[in-house]
Amino acid sequence: MEETRDSQGRTELLLATRANDVERARALIAAGADVNAKDIIADTPFLYAAAEGRLEILRLILATGRANLADTNRYGGNALIPAAHHGHPEVVRELLQTKIAVDHVNRLGWTALLETIILSDGGPTHQDIMAQLIAAGADVNLRDGEGVSPLTHARQRRYTEMVWMLEAAGAK
Repeated sequence: MEETRDSQGRTELLLATRANDVERARALIAAGADVNAKDIIADTPFLYAAAEGRLEILRLILATGRANLADTNRYGGNALIPAAHHGHPEVVRELLQTKIAVDHVNRLGWTALLETIILSDGGPTHQDIMAQLIAAGADVNLRDGEGVSPLTHARQRRYTEMVWMLEAAGAK
């Protein structure tokens, strides 16, 4: 399939994903559209679907077996990191059923677990995501680029439930 692009390098599938146009995305994917085609800011249909909670489109992309699970966005994060930080527990659940790297570290020195703490309000949605990451084997002691542990970040923010979860999982 020949991929046409707009002035920002976005393919039709990326545009359909951005618009959450599931039927258009389904047709494009069935026609062989590249689920990993990057635009000028390093978004792909796969990465964007995960980051922005486009669950139905993400499922369609994952079903193809063509998603590059190791691909990274402009911040050096894999699809799991923004899905966690943006608070998309269903997307996190889908991604954790793949072979995606749970402890991938982005350019900020953060993992999905760290972003779940640092870039959230510590509430029930992110607690759900944290529980999923821990259950999937996320390293609860993997420190950020400045040497600060997930437990320290949670304590500093007074995220009591997250502190308990981390401690129960062996965080130090």
